Amino acid sequence: MLQLKARGLRWLKGFHLIAVACWLGGAVSLLLLFFLKSGVTDGGVLYGINRSIHHVDMAVVVVPGAFGCLLTGLLYSSLSHWGFFRHPWLVCKWIVTVAAILFGTFFLGPWETAMMEISGAIGLEALADPAYRYNERMNLIFGAVQTLALAIVVFISIFKPWKSGKARAQQTKKTTSGKPGGLH
Repeated sequence: MLQLKARGLRWLKGFHLIAVACWLGGAVSLLLLFFLKSGVTDGGVLYGINRSIHHVDMAVVVVPGAFGCLLTGLLYSSLSHWGFFRHPWLVCKWIVTVAAILFGTFFLGPWETAMMEISGAIGLEALADPAYRYNERMNLIFGAVQTLALAIVVFISIFKPWKSGKARAQQTKKTTSGKPGGLH
């Protein structure tokens, strides 16, 4: 099987980290944008906030970051010794990544789109609309849960739990000897 050399893996890791930063940073941004709605007194402003949330999510940061993580993760697993299922922590990362992308596609994205469309159609009255409030609540709760899950995956990448004692000793030796450790 084709494997990248150390320099190629470093480039791939760099692109993977950029994608992670986009996805997680975008998710945090979406949660923070939610709080701009408090005290809004103009329907156009409410729609603008929802439109901004939608744009940051779909076009600029979150979706490209998520798919960047998926693509670079696939390449990393395919072109390095890490593989797809060799370590339990790696399996956990795959499960969370795929689940987060699917949940975002089928739930978070549609809730967010509905909020934008409702606020665009009825303006400030959206804040009292049951459908808008439901979509907003679901998006806030499950968006926060997903953001937390993504942050946990970052720490799983760093600490690589569920390793055998021998594998943990080898990783500690690599990390303390100055050889690459970190996110994989």
